[in-house]
Amino acid sequence: DVTLIEGAVANEEQQSLLKEARAKTKILISLGDCAVTGNVPALRNAWNDSARLALERAYVENSDVNKQIPTEVPTLLEKVRPLHEIVKVDYFIPGCPPSASVINYVLTELLAGRTPNMEGRSKYG
Repeated sequence: DVTLIEGAVANEEQQSLLKEARAKTKILISLGDCAVTGNVPALRNAWNDSARLALERAYVENSDVNKQIPTEVPTLLEKVRPLHEIVKVDYFIPGCPPSASVINYVLTELLAGRTPNMEGRSKYG
């Protein structure tokens, strides 16, 4: 089986789901620039205490009502991470968004039992 996962890992819930997906799949594909590199969500990594700062900015500073951090929000990780920093990733499909033709190529190759050759097919952004 093949699992495609998009998006960077920013909170404990996402990290747990990623580990569960890895445990249950034969082939895990990191799909899109955020999943491959962390991309825009990882910009908060430049600050110390970035998880607290991000929550305060979103729920306190930029809110007109109920200026408090909700308790229902999953606990943020201190740093946003690309998938491969947490689990083994078998294939990477970068892009923002990833090209439909590259996604099709990778899946077609895998379904045919072949290893996709990404040379010249990968591009970021």
